[in-house]
Amino acid sequence: MVNSEPILALGLMSGTSCDGIDAALLTTDGRSRVAFGPALTEPYSDEFRRRLHSVLGGRGPVEEVGVELTRRHGQAIARLLGEAGLKPSAVSVVGFHGQTILHEPHNRRTWQIGDGNLLARLTGIDTVSDFRSADVAAGGQGAPFVPLFHQALARDLDRPLAVLNIGGVANVSWIGRGEDALLAFDTGPGNALIDDWALRHTGRPVDLDGRLASSGQVNRKALAALLAHAYFDRPAPKSLDRDAFDLAVLAGMTATDGAATLVAFTTESVVRAREELPEVPGRWLVTGGGRHNPALMSALRAALGVPVEPVENAGWNGDVLEAQAFAYLAVRTLAGLPLSLPTTTGVPRPMTGGRLDRAVA
Repeated sequence: MVNSEPILALGLMSGTSCDGIDAALLTTDGRSRVAFGPALTEPYSDEFRRRLHSVLGGRGPVEEVGVELTRRHGQAIARLLGEAGLKPSAVSVVGFHGQTILHEPHNRRTWQIGDGNLLARLTGIDTVSDFRSADVAAGGQGAPFVPLFHQALARDLDRPLAVLNIGGVANVSWIGRGEDALLAFDTGPGNALIDDWALRHTGRPVDLDGRLASSGQVNRKALAALLAHAYFDRPAPKSLDRDAFDLAVLAGMTATDGAATLVAFTTESVVRAREELPEVPGRWLVTGGGRHNPALMSALRAALGVPVEPVENAGWNGDVLEAQAFAYLAVRTLAGLPLSLPTTTGVPRPMTGGRLDRAVA
């Protein structure tokens, strides 16, 4: 199926922070035409978040949690369509990312749980899932997968610019002046380590308003140990698993000093990533949960020395940008267009992907 006219798609994202489901409607041709629609976020309960964490790495009751995850996505779709006053028949396709529980591209393995066939049957809408497997099987990193969407959104902005997505893991999309000037890779940790640290020390799964980090002191020895990880010596494109870093070096630290050190770790990772870019960006647009952390945003502004702004300053919605991206990618799947490129995942050639499950009539 090759689409040339924009269609209404619905994208879903449950990110590495494991905090909930983002759902967004998008009208797009999967190329340059994009129009935003309604969106929402459906937080996970503490109980389900614990269950989701229990299967990270492929452990525990994976199949059972995957079914529940799929049903929760179905409920998010129903709520979004209800709020938008739309019937399922109005939506041409759902882009269902699922939940990454294991990412080992060096072993040509990536695992996103969630059943696209079940979701199609639950919602009555054709569903594209399993976006990353073809890329990884071909030798790509399987991440990041949003750069083509970032490029489409940035077509009228001054370039070069960088879009920094700070989710559980952080990734950058560098967008240059030319049509083919696109480079993307995971910069390093995002929120996941900070969130895990906050949960362990405060019982809350986030450092609200960056209060812990703002009250602490960076432990330079621990920061140096974290930055000695071999990942930072690898050339881009490259990608990272959520649990790649060992926080044993933070043992014995206060809650505040540990949080400050982890904010510095994310910040310094981005600074090092800047050295990989073909041209220094004149502007950094930040999406993902990290843009809500004042301590992190302040550290990035001080370190990068150019405007570092939330993507809302460009008219985007950073809370649902990845969900919108997977709506966009689902339409590209229907059109047979590439989802990833050699400069975004290191795949040998532009790579299509995604598995289409038709809704039962």
